[in-house]
Amino acid sequence: MTNAIPSRRLGHVPVLLDEVIALLEPRDGAFFVDGTFGCGGYSEALLESAACHVVAIDRDPHAQDFAVKLKEGNEARFDFITGNFGAMDKHLKALGIATVDGGIVLDLGISSAQLDDSLRGFSFQHDGPLDMRMEKAGPDAMSFVNQASETELVQVIRGYGEERRALSVAKAIVAARSRHTISRTGDLATIVRRVVKKSADGLDPATRTFQALRVHINNELGELASGLAAAERVLAAGSRLVVVSFHSLEDRLVKSFFRDRIGRASNPSRHQPTQKGEDVPSFRLLTARPVRPKTSEISANVRSRSARLRAVERTSAV
Repeated sequence: MTNAIPSRRLGHVPVLLDEVIALLEPRDGAFFVDGTFGCGGYSEALLESAACHVVAIDRDPHAQDFAVKLKEGNEARFDFITGNFGAMDKHLKALGIATVDGGIVLDLGISSAQLDDSLRGFSFQHDGPLDMRMEKAGPDAMSFVNQASETELVQVIRGYGEERRALSVAKAIVAARSRHTISRTGDLATIVRRVVKKSADGLDPATRTFQALRVHINNELGELASGLAAAERVLAAGSRLVVVSFHSLEDRLVKSFFRDRIGRASNPSRHQPTQKGEDVPSFRLLTARPVRPKTSEISANVRSRSARLRAVERTSAV
């Protein structure tokens, strides 16, 4: 495995960077898509690893600040689009790009910059406005928490957070908002901690509820499903799709999509001819098991501990 060149200009090294770059195999002249630009770590490493072209996409308008920095010195090889990666085929078409012959990387969830900014309202560790919108547009978490029915709250918290005490949390939210509007992340975290006990592994009781609300507000699973399908449409034969996920719902969706597209029962060799009447797999699996961060990376960045990387290579199937 080749070591990726550490990101220098942007000062950000994303999770599993070396592993992502090694699987994408950057080469001169190829096109790559960084569908979740964030702080730009993957894009920068790709540009430094080969004389390739990178198109980066991010729905968060704040990501453009990092894109401007990366554009300096890479004008001819780097483009940034403010938008959703679920519509990457449309974004690429607008740039005159029909296919991606290098690869696509998707780093799911939220970035450290988003999590650490209390004004964004993603974290229960930093008190701030209860927002959670990646795009800074549309209904925010405060609106949902204060207006959704108890049943809706339970469905979201249980479905997207896998919180076993979802009903208790929902009841506590409804009771609290009857007295005053829940407008701060600190207030919501306190409400949840009153009814959910700290787990044996030390996980904060508010973790699953905050995850559920963020996923719901930003339609993250719907966006992921759209993004995987879009990637399948634009990737050329031999190009690769690498996905890094951080919780079981994301990883389950990615695993299921890959299994459906590789033909799990047969998992044929790309050199083996297809028999008449057989469905031709659109992807070839590159990671038999999800790649996880090394102990050294987890020690340096505890947030990487839940990361899972899966990768496939596009076949010539239409």
